[in-house]
Amino acid sequence: MRREPRPAEALTAWQHPFLNVFRHFRVDEWKRSAKQGDVAVVTDKTLKGAVYRIRGSVSAANYIQLPKSSTQSLGLTGRYLYVLFRPLPSKHFVIHLDVSSKDNQVIRVSFSNLFKEFKSTATWLQFPLVLEARTPQRDLVGLAPSGARWTCLQLDLQDVLLVYLNRCYGHLKSIRLCASLLVRNLYTSDLCFEPAISGAQWAKLPVTPMPREMAFPVPKGESWHDRYIHVRFPSESLKVPSKPIEKSCSPPEAVLLGPGPQPLPCPVASSKPVRFSVSPVVQTPSPTASGRAALAPRPFPEVSLSQERSDASNADGPGFHSLEPWAQLEASDIHTAAAGTHVLTHESAEVPVARTGSCEGFLPDPVLRLKGVIGFGGHGTRQALWTPDGAAVVYPCHAVIVVLLVDTGEQRFFLGHTDKVSALALDGSSSLLASAQARAPSVMRLWDFQTGRCLCLFRSPMHVVCSLSFSDSGALLCGVGKDHHGRTMVVAWGTGQVGLGGEVVVLAKAHTDFDVQAFRVTFFDETRMASCGQGSVRLWRLRGGVLRSCPVDLGEHHALQFTDLAFKQARDGCPEPSAAMLFVCSRSGHILEIDCQRMVVRHARRLLPTRTPGGPHPQKQTFSSGPGIAISSLSVSPAMCAVGSEDGFLRLWPLDFSSVLLEAEHEGPVSSVCVSPDGLRVLSATSSGHLGFLDTLSRVYHMLARSHTAPVLALAMEQRRGQLATVSQDRTVRIWDLATLQQLYDFTSSEDAPCAVTFHPTRPTFFCGFSSGAVRSFSLEAAEVLVEHTCHRGAVTGLTATPDGRLLFSSCSQGSLAQYSCADPQWHVLRVAADMVCPDAPASPSALAVSRDGRLLAFVGPSRCTVTVMGSASLDELLRVDIGTLDLASSRLDSAMAVCFGPAALGHLLVSTSSNRVVVLDAVSGRIIRELPGVHPEPCPSLTLSEDARFLLIAAGRTIKVYIGHSEPVQAVAFSPDQQQVLSAGDAVFLWDVLAPTESDQSFPGAPPACKTGPGAGPLEDAASRASELPRQQVPKPCQASPPRLGVCARPPEGGDGTLSPSDEEGPCEESCDPEGLGQASGPPVLTEEEAGRAGDGAWAAAVGSWGLALPPRSPGQPREQWRAGQGRWCRCRGLRTVGARDTRNSGAPRTTYLASCKAFTPARVSCSPHSAKGTCPPPASGGWLRLKAVVGYSGNGRANMVWRPDTGFFAYTCGRLVVVEDLHSGAQQHWSGHSAEISTLALSHSAQVLASASGRSSTTAHCQIRVWDVSGGLCQHLIFPHSTTVLALAFSPDDRLLVTLGDHDGRTLALWGTATYDLVSSTRLPEPVHGVAFNPWDAGELTCVGQGTVTFWLLQQRGADISLQVRREPVPEAVGAGELTSLCYGAPPLLYCGTSSGQVCVWDTRAGRCFLSWEADDGGIGLLLFSGSRLVSGSSTGRLRLWAVGAVSELRCKGSGARSSSVFMEHELVLDGAVVSASFDDSVDMGVVGTTAGTLWFVSWAEGTSTRLISGHRSKVNEVVFSPGESHCATCSEDGSVRVWALASMELVIQFQVLNQSCLCLAWSPPCCGRPEQQRLAAGYGDGSLRIFSVSRTAMELKMHPHPVALTTVAFSTDGQTVLSGDKDGLVAVSHPCTGTTFRVLSDHQGAPISTICVTCKECEDLGVEGTDLWLAASGDQRVSVWASDWLRNHCELVDWLSFPMPATTETQGHLPPSLAAFCPWDGALLMYVGPGVYKEVIIYNLCQKQVVEKIPLPFFAMSLSLSPGTHLLAVGFAECMLRLVDCAMGTAQDFAGHDNAVHLCRFTPSARLLFTAARNEILVWEVPGL
Repeated sequence: MRREPRPAEALTAWQHPFLNVFRHFRVDEWKRSAKQGDVAVVTDKTLKGAVYRIRGSVSAANYIQLPKSSTQSLGLTGRYLYVLFRPLPSKHFVIHLDVSSKDNQVIRVSFSNLFKEFKSTATWLQFPLVLEARTPQRDLVGLAPSGARWTCLQLDLQDVLLVYLNRCYGHLKSIRLCASLLVRNLYTSDLCFEPAISGAQWAKLPVTPMPREMAFPVPKGESWHDRYIHVRFPSESLKVPSKPIEKSCSPPEAVLLGPGPQPLPCPVASSKPVRFSVSPVVQTPSPTASGRAALAPRPFPEVSLSQERSDASNADGPGFHSLEPWAQLEASDIHTAAAGTHVLTHESAEVPVARTGSCEGFLPDPVLRLKGVIGFGGHGTRQALWTPDGAAVVYPCHAVIVVLLVDTGEQRFFLGHTDKVSALALDGSSSLLASAQARAPSVMRLWDFQTGRCLCLFRSPMHVVCSLSFSDSGALLCGVGKDHHGRTMVVAWGTGQVGLGGEVVVLAKAHTDFDVQAFRVTFFDETRMASCGQGSVRLWRLRGGVLRSCPVDLGEHHALQFTDLAFKQARDGCPEPSAAMLFVCSRSGHILEIDCQRMVVRHARRLLPTRTPGGPHPQKQTFSSGPGIAISSLSVSPAMCAVGSEDGFLRLWPLDFSSVLLEAEHEGPVSSVCVSPDGLRVLSATSSGHLGFLDTLSRVYHMLARSHTAPVLALAMEQRRGQLATVSQDRTVRIWDLATLQQLYDFTSSEDAPCAVTFHPTRPTFFCGFSSGAVRSFSLEAAEVLVEHTCHRGAVTGLTATPDGRLLFSSCSQGSLAQYSCADPQWHVLRVAADMVCPDAPASPSALAVSRDGRLLAFVGPSRCTVTVMGSASLDELLRVDIGTLDLASSRLDSAMAVCFGPAALGHLLVSTSSNRVVVLDAVSGRIIRELPGVHPEPCPSLTLSEDARFLLIAAGRTIKVYIGHSEPVQAVAFSPDQQQVLSAGDAVFLWDVLAPTESDQSFPGAPPACKTGPGAGPLEDAASRASELPRQQVPKPCQASPPRLGVCARPPEGGDGTLSPSDEEGPCEESCDPEGLGQASGPPVLTEEEAGRAGDGAWAAAVGSWGLALPPRSPGQPREQWRAGQGRWCRCRGLRTVGARDTRNSGAPRTTYLASCKAFTPARVSCSPHSAKGTCPPPASGGWLRLKAVVGYSGNGRANMVWRPDTGFFAYTCGRLVVVEDLHSGAQQHWSGHSAEISTLALSHSAQVLASASGRSSTTAHCQIRVWDVSGGLCQHLIFPHSTTVLALAFSPDDRLLVTLGDHDGRTLALWGTATYDLVSSTRLPEPVHGVAFNPWDAGELTCVGQGTVTFWLLQQRGADISLQVRREPVPEAVGAGELTSLCYGAPPLLYCGTSSGQVCVWDTRAGRCFLSWEADDGGIGLLLFSGSRLVSGSSTGRLRLWAVGAVSELRCKGSGARSSSVFMEHELVLDGAVVSASFDDSVDMGVVGTTAGTLWFVSWAEGTSTRLISGHRSKVNEVVFSPGESHCATCSEDGSVRVWALASMELVIQFQVLNQSCLCLAWSPPCCGRPEQQRLAAGYGDGSLRIFSVSRTAMELKMHPHPVALTTVAFSTDGQTVLSGDKDGLVAVSHPCTGTTFRVLSDHQGAPISTICVTCKECEDLGVEGTDLWLAASGDQRVSVWASDWLRNHCELVDWLSFPMPATTETQGHLPPSLAAFCPWDGALLMYVGPGVYKEVIIYNLCQKQVVEKIPLPFFAMSLSLSPGTHLLAVGFAECMLRLVDCAMGTAQDFAGHDNAVHLCRFTPSARLLFTAARNEILVWEVPGL
């Protein structure tokens, strides 16, 4: 079995088995290579051929360099480099190689006789290579000897990098050959060739002979070693490790790790030729010996090469003169016999730490992709085949080959032919499909039938191919046709090697004077064939490269006209050559049964029609006389024979032809029949363009396709019913269903030919104009003519109706224009105006045009040079435009061809002219707005504009602008009503998908419910998650009873963050498959993939806890407050035990390490520069060009940063710097802005009238902020600056008179503020970090703090206007366990519940100041506690939310420490997607809203046991935002490994795809595919180099491939969605098929720098002087942009431009280089915009046509993101300074916007340009662009 190549192998297959470097890069042309100095081509006498001579006194000034530019790369991946050279006598030479490792490190490897010793650095290896006469001297460095020989220098590049630098070899980047030397050629290969071995006598040896092309010539009788030298470096005898050596690994043999560089064994030369051993043995030095020489690198030993040769071993061995005593060598693989010559090189090794590796990759396609075809045949109707499995039918439709699935009606296409397909053949295994096109010279194609890829394109020896036939195995293809003299010709091709990469081979050709109508290869012998024709039946045989034929003795039937033949298939598929029978049919009704072995006619039958007396149907029987049935085709199965005849009948007969088994009557003559392989279906085709099959079991005939039999002249579409009307030269009007492409109605006019057609916009009626001048209306309901008007004297040329259906207009070839009233079904003529329209104009759908609002009518007339615009109702002339300019090419006046209106808002009129221009006019003034010259080589008789005015569709000749598909001139083109598809009419009707995004929305399929899995199931690949992550289905309804004022119980301080610390930017990804919960509701589909080989999920504690919290030491004598039990008053006590620091972090003050569940706000890593100017960022809703519409996400790194009041419905949460107030019923948002840093926490007053929000410090403020908001008006009433550090918690007192603020672990400040004026009432610094604070809801004068090992009770005492704080502290009992108290809430008086970092909940008696009960509530830190009634809610860092029944706890208080926790039991449990950080519940704790560190807000219903997703955001950085073609949905990807699909209107999460332990770095949404939402796909690139294709509708991963070995950085679909272009961080661009997963092309031009942007556009490339249908660019991090033109249908890709932008020495933004970003300008396809690190902060606009920079737009900072508006001239730029700038490129103005709290690293306009998405880390803001 043949092994399929892996993707990496396929990318470099073109370099195997070897590559001639000089030939491949065409060195003789000096276009892709460079020469400097004295470089010439001379003839060498030894090699007897041309070689390159490089000479000069200075080596660096005389050289040959490949490639030409240092910025380019050879990209040669062969392991071995063969340099065929000869040093010039008494001269020096240098060979430089730039080799790239897999981690993209470029290393220079140099060989020269200039070097005295080996030298090495991290990026340069210098090896001395000296060839000189044999002397006893030790210093071998010097000039080349006078007798220098031609040398084959074989370099093992892989081993060179492994041995000397411990790196993995990637590819050869460049070569420089410097003076003075002669060079014949360079070769690369993965094979180790033996240059001295060639010929058949060495075939049995385990060596690979040198290919003839590479070999040096050796005269007869001479030895190769006598004339040449072979240097192999490094020596194969050196044991080289297969992988880089890690620090932890033991050193491999012969690689010694020590304090310094270690010498290694060296290659040497042997004095005798090696015949039978090409792998010499080298003794490796012992460690002891090696250790003596391990202090410094040394030259390799001198090797003596003796001229004497002997077949026997020399007793003394070769004469070795070693410079080192440890180098004891027995043999060598450097072979030479040159007299007195030494070959010297050097090896030494340093072994650094191994690094990561890399790989390769490439992409695009046209803007239109064929979706469906209405038509059949074209050249003929005999080519229709079954596939071997019987599931599909293959047939041609003019120039397109269609594969139709008979059960589903789906179509697949083979595109490539430019003329009608004249012949088809399919092999027996459905592997190869052969096709030929009609026009001479005939071009043939071989296709891979499964993939649709063209394997081979070749020209047939025949002038015209009429018939093709495959052998059953597909190894032989036979064809019959005519040569250029008209003689019949038969050709046999060998196709067995095509699938393996070979070519088609002509095996034999033969001419015959006999007529051939049908030709078949037998199924039992691939060398035998049969043919039939006029008066002949011949059997053919292929033998010895010759085709011979022998006639069958027909006897009395020799004069029959035979039309078709078929072999009788053996039963059960067993070939029986001895019983092979051939059936041949004739036009006279005869069917002959021929014995192929004996070549005689065994039976002759004639089929005659007759009628049974009194029977309504004719019966067919066999008779010997009478008129026969004209048989056109037959097909034979083991049980029956199917016959198609010109009387329109398909008949099934038994093989004895005793009677008809079954028959079906057609509307026209049957031209072809074919029995399916299972014999149950019979395919039939008619000359009238019908294709269908007869099901023999059900006796039902199924129509597959219908077709016009002549070119289509015009088409029209009806929007509401999805119908299409076409008129054709076959005098028919047909109505089609656009969804199924099936014919609904057929109206035929035998005398009057239809010319034009249009639908009534609102009624089931269509109008048709005829050649007689008549205009008729047809009813689709009654299928009859309603009204006819004959007011025209000539053929109708134009027909159109107003959008409201009130008016209809028609024009004729005599120049008259008619206006009709269509207000009622009995429409009538209003006006007829003569000499209005240009006479003699051909009928065209664009002859008349009505504006989109129905007010204007435009047409060409009264002359060809004028265009007239009229009022549609009055027919008053409003405008007449003369477009008759002189056409210099033809020396005649230009004339108008067609007209088309743009959208009413624009008021544009488009006119196509005879000089191939399209002129855009103002429909009111007539002035020229724009001119599109040379849009097509031919005039455009039909054009139309999409509704959003973004796409102009033009038909001319046989092409639609941008795509070739028709074989005859295109008569009409039109957009579908939804603008997602294009219809073109000519030889057939083609339905195309528009792959570019459009304005119209597209329906999105509903997501299927998530799959359920058992409790023991782990995460499954490609399976939907069980996580209860349903999008919001209905608004949570609170209880009717008004809740009591819950105080702190409803707003407790949170704990248990479980988030990443600033020092841990990436932690293990949390698994998104939740364990089976208690009655959880199904959620949105979440596809989760767990990466194989991972070490596990990783505990959250492994990724958190790196915040060090300060706890300064305290002396034992420091006072400490304590509550005296039973006293009821506060006092101060001394000498009590203190809680010291348990751990230290960093140097200096001791710091305590807190666990993941500790109560701490973890701000996102802010990247706003401290030098950002103040005042440059206005508020986010600051009017102007943008208006903040929505915020996607929730700040999961906050604490208690969500509030919800069930009684009022008030719901608010934070996202970055914003407070988002959302209406849960409508989803509408308000955004309260003003904070300069990320908000850490929220607090809502008990009256629900005031909201307090707190944020940390920013780069512009020294203190944190607390803003106090008026809930009703959304206005900030007070702004206070309480702390110098982040505020950890806020709480209102039960009477709302006080606000308490708690500083973080660094500030440790507790402050009280009066809410009347928000003045500071009291402030104190805490002795240790505190994690939470709460007011006693039953006593406004008491509050409690919890922290490390203590509970602190505070009593507020007020004396007048002054408030003092009395404090007491109680230690946590040892029974509770180690850990800090992280959360608290008050229960029923006098209870206090506290949670710990170890998962315990302890209950305190606040009166007695003691802890009397504790239980293990979770195995993670408790970050949240809420109490109401008799129920307690706990939330932990493990994501578990639990409901506890604690009603009996009050009774246990009296038992003291003897209370048992068995009285507390858990009622419910839900597992959420992250650590619980915030929660709000109603008074009964039946339902609430819970926030997690995953950035999700859940609605929790304990009664139903469900959790429903309310708000969702990514937990890590958002890397990309993409949009669906219909702009109904968008998708985001993040470093958390998730890909999420959102409904764009509501921003509700619909689908989530999750890959565990991987970061999703890039994302692309496929363009519209066949208009079917179920075919929408997402391509996502990940950090491990994988690319995954997800099906949006099926919520499944379709494909996973690995086009890259390193992380992907960008991905994009081609314009037809059939190709994916991906770039990685190593600078490689890979082109892959998303359906098959194969990577078929790699571009390494940017290698060495990460690809930051790939942009694909559908712009025509003719303006740039290059071929191609697509234009795309790639930008890399080294400030380089490459622009490419490609046509992937022809496998064409060409470099258009290469841009390099300068960069200063230091250009960093927050420690990182700004990205290099580039994009095509959507409003001017010739422009390219670039931002990146440079000398200046600016946007560079480059003109691709002019090849120069045309404009520069200054920026305040270096750009981090870039997006261009498709609808306006707006440019969005994001900065690391947390600012967004919008630039109007037309007006030259700009406006800045703020709102993010981090670098705006992503901004994306939607395709309609109505919305702008911006992202900063994990928060997404959606901005509305007013006026669009």
